[in-house]
Amino acid sequence: MQNYLKVYRALHNITQADLAGRLGVSRANLSAIEKGHYDPSLRLAFRLANFFQVKIEDLFVYKEADK
Repeated sequence: MQNYLKVYRALHNITQADLAGRLGVSRANLSAIEKGHYDPSLRLAFRLANFFQVKIEDLFVYKEADK
């Protein structure tokens, strides 16, 4: 799943560590999500979208793999 987490963090001038602390998750977890190595839980995806005051689909974009 593609995401724009890094973009929204930059727009809000917030580091991974700061965001992780505010959401109660590890910085490593956010890094893995940003790099596409890990998809967040639905609950975390909603918390991230709410933090940035955007819709989930603005932050995360699901693209089905080519067959």
